[in-house]
Amino acid sequence: MTSSQTTPHDLNCLTIRELELLARDRMDKQTRDYYNEGADDGSTLAENQAAFTKYRIRPRVLRDVSIIDTTVNVLGQRNASPFGIAPTAMQRLAHSDGEIATARACAKAGIIMGLSSFSTSTLEDVKQASGENANALQLYLFEEKNHSIKLINRAKKAGYKAVLLTVDTPYLGRRNLEIRNQFKLPAHLKIANFADNPDDKEGSEPDAVDPEHPLGQQISNDSQHKKSEAGYREGDKRVAPTGPITFHTHAPNPTLSWEDSIPWLKKVAHPMQVWVKGIATSEDALLALHHNVDGIIVSNHGGRQLNGALATLDALPDVVEAVRGRCPVHVDGGIRHGTDIFKALALGADFVWVGRPALWGLAYKGEEGVALALKLLMDEFRLCMSLAGVTKVSEITKDYLVRMNSDGFVSKL
Repeated sequence: MTSSQTTPHDLNCLTIRELELLARDRMDKQTRDYYNEGADDGSTLAENQAAFTKYRIRPRVLRDVSIIDTTVNVLGQRNASPFGIAPTAMQRLAHSDGEIATARACAKAGIIMGLSSFSTSTLEDVKQASGENANALQLYLFEEKNHSIKLINRAKKAGYKAVLLTVDTPYLGRRNLEIRNQFKLPAHLKIANFADNPDDKEGSEPDAVDPEHPLGQQISNDSQHKKSEAGYREGDKRVAPTGPITFHTHAPNPTLSWEDSIPWLKKVAHPMQVWVKGIATSEDALLALHHNVDGIIVSNHGGRQLNGALATLDALPDVVEAVRGRCPVHVDGGIRHGTDIFKALALGADFVWVGRPALWGLAYKGEEGVALALKLLMDEFRLCMSLAGVTKVSEITKDYLVRMNSDGFVSKL
């Protein structure tokens, strides 16, 4: 038996759905709405989950499933299960230990962790908490590239394996609850990776937080009156964002392009791998291959960007068909059960990323809660493999799925 199988159950929480409900009671309204909402009316957010219900598993029987191997290779690590914890911002909103708790839980479980650029713990502290467990840094490529260069160099020095370039945020999606709540990062928290620049002159003081700015504008002590301004176009001239880095002003970047951004990033980030996160079409998958990215993540930003876009599971098969094994294809969005992981792999994904369940685990019990979320998914996936008649992840193919049609009939893939 694995350690996961011998760990006692939490009788208050036996599913990710129950974890979500428990977390609701432990988060304030602003935090809960910020983590859980999607763009506009949330239809894409809902469809990310609903897409999994379109498929049914075709189990095979009378196979020796006494030994199940759930491990996969990802970013040079033998990962305990074919999923990782996706980068999600500002985790200390959910629990005071935030990203550190997530890193520790992932390290103990042997599950890779992605870190948001806009984390509330520094990338160095997260790497230290991760130990030998692999990390990937989610990256917004800023218009003022020097900001990104500093962050990339810090990630290289700390030992991160890859940068995951978010490519679906030329502008930010409309998140109505965030607007209505006038969401602000609490004054006791900071966007840690930009709060104190390690390359600043010796003796400089850490940056302070402006509680009046959404998501906690950082204001350096030597420029207390500077304000962050988003970029804009003035005639034929593009004016880049100015002032201290904030999510709303600096994360969206409409100037990114395949021709300029990817070759530049590959050169600057080397020897870290460069992945593109936010691919949703076969056309863009082929462009990613053309520009020699190391991997693709099929993603719609958790339903928080373009509402009305395809669910990621629905977008996945076209991307897989276009790539034809020439680089790894990962997927995120809507995964709430181990059978969801199985279905994504059967549709051609090499690996999946799980976001909100880790946040719910944090809100529930900190590191212990994240460990619980990991255990639930790992146990469910292992059981799904065994009951489907599969002993290795590499054996999971579309032969194990059928699609439910609108008329109620099933069709093989």
